[in-house]
Amino acid sequence: MLDYIITYTKVKFYPLKPNKEDIKIEDIAHALSLMTRANGHCRHFYSVAQHSLNCYQEAKARGCSERVQLGCLLHDASESYISDLTRPVKRNMSEYVAIEAKLQNMIFDRFGLGDLSEDELEQIEEIDDTLLYYEFEALMDYRIFKQRPAKTATHAFDFENPFKVEKQFISAFQRLTGPK
Repeated sequence: MLDYIITYTKVKFYPLKPNKEDIKIEDIAHALSLMTRANGHCRHFYSVAQHSLNCYQEAKARGCSERVQLGCLLHDASESYISDLTRPVKRNMSEYVAIEAKLQNMIFDRFGLGDLSEDELEQIEEIDDTLLYYEFEALMDYRIFKQRPAKTATHAFDFENPFKVEKQFISAFQRLTGPK
């Protein structure tokens, strides 16, 4: 069996032994734009990239630092290489959680966020959970938390063309980091 995947940019990527130089924003944006949130359990296709863009926009609207904005954009980037598991399954698979954390930390490091503070990580997590609430409300008519979290921006949860979302993801990344 192969120990690697072939990415969109034709990189042989070893998810269990990743090489930081093999991490490409083009691969992340492309893969996340084609992956659905909530394991597909929503009214229509809504991508992880759309979620990440909404998180970025929420962070920006809240006046968070550009580091937190970039962290919000990239917080699910590991999923582009190893996919995702639903929360109830993930919390019972410690080896997966370790693999995901190692890869996500490497992705953050690759893009200058290897030293995110606990406060910055908490801001990213809070924004992620806020968007999770509003996504489930809009896409499932279901409130996953008893208390509605505060949000600052207005977010669209409509179906978006994945290739358009991919371009928006790259554009947001470039606004925050400069052209690569």
